[in-house]
Amino acid sequence: MGRQWLHAKRAVVNNKKGQLVGKLVKEISVAAKLGGPELAANARLFAAVEKAKKASVTKDVIERAIKKGAGIGDEKMVMDHIVFEGYAPHKVPLIVEVYTDNVQRTTPEIRVLFKKGVLGLAGSNKFLFDHVGIVEAHHPDQGTDLEAAAIEAGANDFEAISHAQNDDIPEDVAAARFLTERTEVHNASNWLTQNGWTVVTSEIGYIAKQFPELTEEQAGEVAEFLHALDDHDDVQRVWAALK
Repeated sequence: MGRQWLHAKRAVVNNKKGQLVGKLVKEISVAAKLGGPELAANARLFAAVEKAKKASVTKDVIERAIKKGAGIGDEKMVMDHIVFEGYAPHKVPLIVEVYTDNVQRTTPEIRVLFKKGVLGLAGSNKFLFDHVGIVEAHHPDQGTDLEAAAIEAGANDFEAISHAQNDDIPEDVAAARFLTERTEVHNASNWLTQNGWTVVTSEIGYIAKQFPELTEEQAGEVAEFLHALDDHDDVQRVWAALK
């Protein structure tokens, strides 16, 4: 077989990188469409641009994505937002957010992916999730009082997180996920930024209210299913009741 395996591995890595860049660019356009093109006034856009920079997305590509989303460039963004609700194997509820420019193509593709799960698509399960604002941020002082920061930022709840949960968070820092009202995401992100925090995530999403008990093997099967969903180019977020 020679070194063919190496070329195949490189092709897979390059494909994954291309997928990541594509999703980051789409997230920038969506953020600009929802909150405008100014980074200082759009926390979601700011976080998306920072992630894109870390992934070596060029300045020109970032600027073009912002203009496209905000409708101020030559290109206009035509994108539908679809939310799929269903269950992964072992009855783990999930919500999948999709942004696509071709609903007729994407919908059957997502349905096929769901059929690889045990239960496939089901009725509404949004009642199993809280629909909230989510801000993830880190502070260089490991002794920072997370509860005090949550109160000052106007968050309803918080939990400490780490690099293992979000690789945009460095080691040896204080980090937390702050949950807010959906309308307060930007205000919370602004307060944190102005008080020494680095915001890495600022969005509206779904947090599961309960988590099914799974064995290690079952959790692995669910994770494999979720990765297959996340690998689809049009899937922007997968929210699952999986710890």
